[in-house]
Amino acid sequence: MTDINKENQASSVEGEAEGIKTEDISSQNDNENVEADARQCDNVDESVKEESKTQEESSKEDKDDEDLNTKYMRLMADFQNFKRRTEKQKSDIYAYANEGITQKLIEVVDNFERALVVEPETEHEKAFKDGMELVLKSLLDAMESIGVAEIEAYDKVFDPNIHSAVMMQDSEEVVSGNVCEVLQKGYTLNGKVVRPSMVKVAN
Repeated sequence: MTDINKENQASSVEGEAEGIKTEDISSQNDNENVEADARQCDNVDESVKEESKTQEESSKEDKDDEDLNTKYMRLMADFQNFKRRTEKQKSDIYAYANEGITQKLIEVVDNFERALVVEPETEHEKAFKDGMELVLKSLLDAMESIGVAEIEAYDKVFDPNIHSAVMMQDSEEVVSGNVCEVLQKGYTLNGKVVRPSMVKVAN
């Protein structure tokens, strides 16, 4: 009986040992599963990080492209404005380059017109006056060809931009506020006032 008990005890011990061994193996497997899960989580985290980094880089590139496009549009707008300003300056130079000489020619026209006011008394004086009128006409045609034009003033509404009023007087010929007499003719050069008309304005 003692030997049988010993054998039973030995079998029991071996069974317990095998159970412990089985538990150790199971525990080891659990640990391996946990490590595998941890590695998988790490891989997922790395993948998320990589994707986030890629998205950030893509967003940064998009923003850089947008900034470059904005700078390009501003540069183009500045260039167009500069081009327009330059063209206007050139146009103004061509249009008003003759302003100084035009003012001198206007003075010559004034002198011609004052001289022609005098009525000739003889045939010789009449012929001389006719010659002077032809010269004046040629001068006025030449001035007109470069853009000089006389400002219409008589019986026109007084405009301070093109008329210079020296006095007001009663008039039965024109309505109140209109020019009733031109004392000195005014001229424009390509639309720009070179000299305003000196006028009287009706009350």
